[in-house]
Amino acid sequence: MRQHPIPPVTEPLQYRAIGVVRGIYEPSDPAVPTRGSIRTADGQAIEAVVLGRLLTLMRRHLDLSLPHLWVVYPRSREEGQLHLQMVGVWEPSTLAQHAEEPAGHDGLPEGDDYFSVRGELIFTRPETQDFVVKVRQLPRPDGERPIPFKLQLRGEIPLEHLRHFVSLDLRRLEQALQLERLEVLSPIAQRGNRGGKGRRPAGGVRGPEGARRSDESPQAGRNTDNRNPQAQAADSQDRSLDPRATPGSRSHSHAVSRPPR
Repeated sequence: MRQHPIPPVTEPLQYRAIGVVRGIYEPSDPAVPTRGSIRTADGQAIEAVVLGRLLTLMRRHLDLSLPHLWVVYPRSREEGQLHLQMVGVWEPSTLAQHAEEPAGHDGLPEGDDYFSVRGELIFTRPETQDFVVKVRQLPRPDGERPIPFKLQLRGEIPLEHLRHFVSLDLRRLEQALQLERLEVLSPIAQRGNRGGKGRRPAGGVRGPEGARRSDESPQAGRNTDNRNPQAQAADSQDRSLDPRATPGSRSHSHAVSRPPR
């Protein structure tokens, strides 16, 4: 039984960007229910889109007039504005009602608005407490390699950590993700001359994109980045509530998570 919507890290240099936000989802247009915003208790309206089978789950099992703890992938599209891709909901009590299983706790030890980001530190300005992390993604099933995306984050990180792989714990504050904990894991290999001269080992991160692995989901433009443990729903209606998925699953069907990337 899973006890957390964010899976444990399985590789030392594993990319990901995932978190939870509590709020009421409000579609911008009833005719297009997959686009809207999450209205939070602190008065923010955070732009959001619904991915995978979460929409079916929302329609069948959730009271959308109430706040829920949404599992989301963060994106930075406009300065000063957070964008979220909604891929699941952490609500074991709801799962128990529909799956005839013991109810779990809907809260998390980290609390609401917690985010986990792992990637390459490519920019930092300590004096203004701004930094940028690049997150790489898994190739798509057709072999196409998605472009890495960049997250604009808040916090003070020294310049000497540039071009290092970092693991971050962050907290949403209004429309920004604020650094709470930093772990510097490894320097990132720098590209050399054409033909491969001057290249250095990637510190264990190897592969055609310089990354062995990311937590990127293959659906919805393949620009999401975590194999959410609570998300991997099966094909049947009831199984859409089942979060138990193998770590290598590439399904983007997320559901109400329950206790045991």
